[in-house]
Amino acid sequence: MDIEKEIAELKAKVDAMPGAENKLSMVVFSGDLDKQLASMIIATGAAAMGMKVVLFFTFWGTAALRDPAKKVGGKSFMGKMFGIMLPKGRNKLKLSQMHMAGAGTAMLKGLMKKKNVASLDQLFEAAAMLGVEINICEMSMDLMGMKREEMIDYPNMKVVGVASFLGDAKESAVQLFI
Repeated sequence: MDIEKEIAELKAKVDAMPGAENKLSMVVFSGDLDKQLASMIIATGAAAMGMKVVLFFTFWGTAALRDPAKKVGGKSFMGKMFGIMLPKGRNKLKLSQMHMAGAGTAMLKGLMKKKNVASLDQLFEAAAMLGVEINICEMSMDLMGMKREEMIDYPNMKVVGVASFLGDAKESAVQLFI
């Protein structure tokens, strides 16, 4: 067998391998402000570099996607309790460390504004403009009594199962969990 044919066969095998796509798949598990900021900074950075980006919001991360202006009825008792206990929207998130009864969160937000660092609202807007996809875990929404109607308006958002995330992750060059 000649070397050129071997190289072509190896290249075809590499191209067919999972993870060969210029794509980032990220699990956004945390509902902490600093971790949500990190997720969105990485997502927008990757999208700006030309990567396809798919975020899978699950468990506590889903609270950031709740729209504080939307009221939804017909929830179970547990759904109502989660609704009360979880932050209603990304602007109600707290820091994972040094929250200090709200002082740490306020200090970070003030410092971000002073240093011209994009807010979480601005990062979500940029993500939408860059085509970042947001998938919300159907099971997490069901467990926490959340409904699609109470989530933010976002152009590339859908409710999916874990199999959708795994399909995205399998074909992605980069997978992250935050």
